[in-house]
Amino acid sequence: MHAILKKLQGGDRRSIGKVDEVVDQVLESASLFEELINGLHVSDPVIRMRSADAVEKITLDKPDLLTPYKTMLIRLARDTNQQEVRWHMAQILPRLTLKAADRKTIVDILYTYLNDQSKIVVTFALQALAEFAAEDKRLKPHVMRELEEFTKTGSPAIKSRGRKLLLKLKKE
Repeated sequence: MHAILKKLQGGDRRSIGKVDEVVDQVLESASLFEELINGLHVSDPVIRMRSADAVEKITLDKPDLLTPYKTMLIRLARDTNQQEVRWHMAQILPRLTLKAADRKTIVDILYTYLNDQSKIVVTFALQALAEFAAEDKRLKPHVMRELEEFTKTGSPAIKSRGRKLLLKLKKE
């Protein structure tokens, strides 16, 4: 196992461990980014979660690092059941440069995330759907209906986020 992934070991999924240290290290040496991508596939759920967290944080400023991994990330988002990886995938996927077919696939994946047990996954899926709807006017009415429904039936956090997202989409 690569040293960068070893820094993500230990503890449990309630902590981020040394993710911020790893993020700083990868930002200094982008060649290490591939190791974080590899960490999304290891057997240890703590490393998978922390790798996803680090990838999300790094690509906030450097989304172009995702480009070579687009197909793999879409497949991972579709196949993973780990809630922590799912919520980070919902944050990461809108950063990809996409063709129409890929966008449709991702939107379909995000709609499945709306049925997740994790309220965090649902919240980030709604956020991602709103981001896609802001770019694709054909999606806007469908996403707005989902947001309206979740503002009525969701948890307090989901209702709050849903109202904010609805306001933003209505202004656009």
